Amino acid sequence: MLPKLLTSIFGSRNDRLLKQYRKVVAQINALEPRYEALADEALREEMARFKARHAGGESLDALLPEVFAVVREGGKRALKMRHFDVQMIGGMVLHAGKVAEMRTGEGKTLMATLPVVLNAVSGKGVHVVTVNDYLARRDAEWMGVLYNFLGLTVGVNLAQMTREEKQAAYGADITYGTNNEYGFDYLRDNMVHEVQDRVQRGLNFAIVDEVDSILIDEARTPLIISGQAEDQTSLYLKIDAVIPKLKRQVGEADPRTGEGVIEAGDFTADEKTHQVFLTEDGHEKAEQLLQQAGLLPEGASLYDAAHISLMHHLYAALKAHHLFHRDQHYVVQPGQQGPEVVIVDEFTGRLMAGRRWSDGLHQAVEAKEGVAIQPENQTLASITFQNYFRMYAKLGGMTGTADTEAYEFQEIYGLETVVIPPNRPTIRKDQLDLVYKTDREKYAAVVEDIRDCHERGQPVLVGTTSVEKSELIAKLLGEAGLPHQVLNAKQHAREAEIVAQAGRPGVITIATNMAGRGTDIVLGGNVEKQCQFIEADAGLSDADKAARIQQLKDEWATLNAQVKAAGGLRIVATERHESRRIDNQLRGRSGRQGDPGASRFYLSLEDPLMRIFAGDRVKAIMERLKMPDGEAIEAGIVSRSIEGAQRKVEARNFDMRKQLLEYDDVANDQRKVIYAQRNEILESTDIGEQITHLRRGALTDVVRAFVPAESVEEQWDLAGLEAALRDEWQLQVELLGWVAGAEAVTDEDLVERVVQAGDAAYEVKVALAGRAQFAPFERSVLLQTLDQHWRDHLSALDYLRQGIHLRGYAQKNPKQEYKREAFELFSKLLDTVRDQTSKLLLTVVIGSREEAERATEAVEAQAEQFANVSYTHPNEDGSVSTETDPATAAPPAPRVGRNDPCPCGSGKKYKACHGKLA
Repeated sequence: MLPKLLTSIFGSRNDRLLKQYRKVVAQINALEPRYEALADEALREEMARFKARHAGGESLDALLPEVFAVVREGGKRALKMRHFDVQMIGGMVLHAGKVAEMRTGEGKTLMATLPVVLNAVSGKGVHVVTVNDYLARRDAEWMGVLYNFLGLTVGVNLAQMTREEKQAAYGADITYGTNNEYGFDYLRDNMVHEVQDRVQRGLNFAIVDEVDSILIDEARTPLIISGQAEDQTSLYLKIDAVIPKLKRQVGEADPRTGEGVIEAGDFTADEKTHQVFLTEDGHEKAEQLLQQAGLLPEGASLYDAAHISLMHHLYAALKAHHLFHRDQHYVVQPGQQGPEVVIVDEFTGRLMAGRRWSDGLHQAVEAKEGVAIQPENQTLASITFQNYFRMYAKLGGMTGTADTEAYEFQEIYGLETVVIPPNRPTIRKDQLDLVYKTDREKYAAVVEDIRDCHERGQPVLVGTTSVEKSELIAKLLGEAGLPHQVLNAKQHAREAEIVAQAGRPGVITIATNMAGRGTDIVLGGNVEKQCQFIEADAGLSDADKAARIQQLKDEWATLNAQVKAAGGLRIVATERHESRRIDNQLRGRSGRQGDPGASRFYLSLEDPLMRIFAGDRVKAIMERLKMPDGEAIEAGIVSRSIEGAQRKVEARNFDMRKQLLEYDDVANDQRKVIYAQRNEILESTDIGEQITHLRRGALTDVVRAFVPAESVEEQWDLAGLEAALRDEWQLQVELLGWVAGAEAVTDEDLVERVVQAGDAAYEVKVALAGRAQFAPFERSVLLQTLDQHWRDHLSALDYLRQGIHLRGYAQKNPKQEYKREAFELFSKLLDTVRDQTSKLLLTVVIGSREEAERATEAVEAQAEQFANVSYTHPNEDGSVSTETDPATAAPPAPRVGRNDPCPCGSGKKYKACHGKLA
């Protein structure tokens, strides 16, 4: 009661913020006459003055009213659009580093120009993040007219651009691009071997369009750059042949009585958690089938350490067959090398070309569909969107639906959500959900509703949750003789065109989730595109152009009035999504800028959300009311029950994302350290001091392995130390004779003697090649060693993560255990990089300056081949030599599989001999 009372007296936090922002809007409006009087050139000079004032110490907040007023004036002249007052408020929210919730059709694209121009005044660059390349290119061109008018430069960052093009895009005042491309560029920048190869500047300020889609829906999808690992195609095919012989269990047994299974089977599949588990009988049957397939030796168990990966592949194949469905989770479409499996984004219904499921799941789906299996990859660099976007000095976001996820934005990103009121009041009618017993009855009702709208000339947008459902509705409408357009992942290129005309009288548009389409549905259809074509036609005179454009606008006004009279755009949704936000996005397509509209959700007890969460309760109500076939329940209590189920799913998804972030934070802290060290190495011209420090540390550890600290002479193994230095480090250090002839020697003296011998041997090498030539070689070796072991470390963290939950059975906290072991692995990584770099540089055979230059080029060329992880091959005497004469250089060694015999002839497998990972 008390919070409600206080809110009624003082207003909510949102109301108080809006009140503050409205005061600033009044200041901006007061400046409008002053800037209206200026010529175009004078407006541009104002921008130059703002930059000078900011450079002189004036804050962006102090400049805000004037800059916003100039941008509004520029918008009126360059775009023929004037920013509404609510867009001014939205611009202030974004500049303050918050999330602005603005309803669909309120003009978010134009609103973003205000904070973008204000922050571009600092000269540090502004990134605008969109959900796809089409929107990045469209918005950059569309709003670029205003930016160029004000004297600012605009760049577009797209995939497949050259390094020079990307550098130019990032060098502009304002850069448009997709979340994926920004993240990948960050990772690629931390894999380069020359400073001039980096493309990004510092991460200053970003505005994320469709912020809920990018920071929440995609938060569980890490960005991964990977290289090719070992080929296991035959394994996937053999395991795929085993799966049809395993039977799915229906129902679940009570662990105490063993009763309750409807139909016993070999495995259970949980649709809610997307997991599969073998039953006890299933384990035995799977072992027999794998033995028959020649994958498991006779008498061996799936739980043996040597065969644990088989279990992993078996579960991946079971998931592929029973939890991942064609035309819902993925589609099969033609690719460059034949048909390929392409993932469908569960939130937007878009194809995610280039993305692959990890842990062998994608290969299992390829085996199931009978398409060519792409080899598994090894992670070279990865980051989650959560950790990438948290690196920006300031972050703002805008979307039509953020309020339901406000807690997550605050908790994970520290972003407050501000709900911006619409420019005109919303008059859309949101009707209660209709719940039917079966899908058949539901679809019959949907077709009838659509037929009624079509006959009355009311446009309809039909919302579905998957490609499969959209095609089913299309088939039913085809049978009913109703003309329609289908908008799903398969019509990606035409989506903006279809959406633009979805408001014409009687038009029926079927769409998968409507997130981030970026195009407004205008009642009566969108005539802007046709007007642009007429204006671009060089064969027409200005008078003809004006006449044709006026004719189009008159036609549109008639159609607009006709659609409004029919009730505006009607939204017909065929089921509830598990997230309320996605449902709100669909509803928000209707009723823009005060237009009329209506929406209704049609549900059945066979829908996944109803079946899993709310089906039994609603079914009981239907039976109690003795509902006849074809009748639907329409009641607030049912809608609230469904909303409660959606809240449960949202809370569970939030917990999963938060847990993922807590684990990724461990890797992220380590990533920051490695990347900071890497950048330091890259930006240094000479790292001789660093190499000396590393070498001394490595040699000290070698000595300590044979001569413990603060030990007595009887505990020393000087013969072993001499042999280790000679065989591993190519250092001839006389220790036994020296200790015997000296009066008193401490363990510290021994360390000092070995370190001095290392320094002396190294100086001889550097003197032969020359410091100027040897320095780039040192840098290349250190960078490549760091990169190689960081890649191996990422794989180790992946494996650690997969099994860490089992620590819970030992009454240990899995997160704490993960942090502890990840830290140990990281310490080991740093030691390994130090030792390997020092050993390689101390043992490499270089006799001249030319050889040093050639060696540098060889290391850098090897480093650029990220596809194959490189291994260092020692010579028979233990040294590591670099080939010096290109004329006599041996051809590159063929790629050796991890389980192939080692080429050295030892008789061991490669992974147990020269391919052993440090």
